[in-house]
Amino acid sequence: MKRALAFDFGASSGRAMLGTLDSGKITLTEVHRFENTPVRMNGTLYWDVLRLFHEIKQGMLKAKQHGGFDSVGIDTWGVDFGLLDSRGRLLENPVCYRDSRTDGLCEESFCHIDREKFYSLTGNQFMDINTAFQLFSLVKNSPKSLERAEKMLLMPDLLAYMLTGACSTELSIASTTQLFNPEKKEWAWEVMDALGIPKRLFTDVVMSGSMKGRLLPEICKELDVPPVEVAAVCSHDTQSAVAAVPCTDGKFAFISCGTWSLFGTELDSPLISKTSSALNITNELGYGGRVTFLKNIIGLWLIQEARRAWKREGREYSYAELERLALSAKPFACFIDPDAAEFVPPGDIPSRVRAFCRRTGQTVPETVGEVMRCIYESLAMKYRFALGQIEECIGEKYPKICVVGGGTKDGLLCSMTASACDRPVLAGPAEATVYGNIAVQLIACGEISSLAEARKIIAASEEPKRFEPENTEEWSSHYESFLSILS
Repeated sequence: MKRALAFDFGASSGRAMLGTLDSGKITLTEVHRFENTPVRMNGTLYWDVLRLFHEIKQGMLKAKQHGGFDSVGIDTWGVDFGLLDSRGRLLENPVCYRDSRTDGLCEESFCHIDREKFYSLTGNQFMDINTAFQLFSLVKNSPKSLERAEKMLLMPDLLAYMLTGACSTELSIASTTQLFNPEKKEWAWEVMDALGIPKRLFTDVVMSGSMKGRLLPEICKELDVPPVEVAAVCSHDTQSAVAAVPCTDGKFAFISCGTWSLFGTELDSPLISKTSSALNITNELGYGGRVTFLKNIIGLWLIQEARRAWKREGREYSYAELERLALSAKPFACFIDPDAAEFVPPGDIPSRVRAFCRRTGQTVPETVGEVMRCIYESLAMKYRFALGQIEECIGEKYPKICVVGGGTKDGLLCSMTASACDRPVLAGPAEATVYGNIAVQLIACGEISSLAEARKIIAASEEPKRFEPENTEEWSSHYESFLSILS
């Protein structure tokens, strides 16, 4: 049996997991888990990429103790990147998308390229954090760093480069940048020209399921491992998760629920229209060039960061305790827009929730339970809002919602989502990103024949939990109140 080693980097933690295919099921074994915390230095928020590379090597050493591995795949969050000089050296640690350097640059870019044209060329949701605006910030504020740069590598490609020495950009992660044309499946050169971004930075794009290269000899010697292939999996973690949606009976809506919630569906080709532009819906590419038509929504970040804020105050709560406290609070007392700008940076989320409610003339949540209830119900309502937009664009109604990722462990959020959206929710697998990463590795080495077969195998590997809608009339009666506070 082939043993695939998946490295899955989220925006707050990472893990290394071995996967094997046996008797029509994929078995996962976690061999290493670690934190991924950005570091603020001199006013800039960086990723500690050398530490992440160290954790990859630790994961390989531990995988060796579990019987070894035949291939490696890396997936990460989107949009962030590192710059290499002409000798292939990293110029500085990659900057975190939550840094303030891009504030307002999305809107400013429309002075250089018409918004509608921009969207027509890239099909991406406009967000200040996108790669296009990170590079635009360097054009405006740090041109000398761009002069020194020879190549730009997005995070999973950068980590793969550190392992193999090969420079390329995998398709799915390229499609997160707002610098890629999903129809032509090539870089959107016209956008780069308009924003003054040097074209030399961009490497060849390779398909998901191809190979990046073999482990460098020095790494093999250091770790005493064979020169296995590093696969170009769907290296945007969302697309790895979508590849693992265990739906084998037709069309579906999905939520890839982690630090971010990605709400969408799969299409055969990009949907770039006046309606999708007005609703700011994104077209990203997954395995086989399939299009994921989705909205980016702030997700479990609100709960994670609120929990960290209370911990700094000396009040430490488990996630189960936060659920229980939320359930004990009065329902539908107040709402926030989860995607309001003030909730993106790290910091005191509970105080920002109170300030938002105060500013919008609502009841101000004071207790931990009241803040959590507000966050939970607001996320569920935002999912309903996104579902309506996607169905409006496509002209179809989706009979169920498949929730995959870490959010499947949050029964309260899954239950509220079913009720808010008035659709059954099928929750699982929690390790969807790892399943998708490993499945594409197994496709690449011939162990699995297709994505359709992979989804059947994943469905057989872990049965989803079903949540039925409840109190739908009550949720609907408060939906207008939620809509009134959206920015």
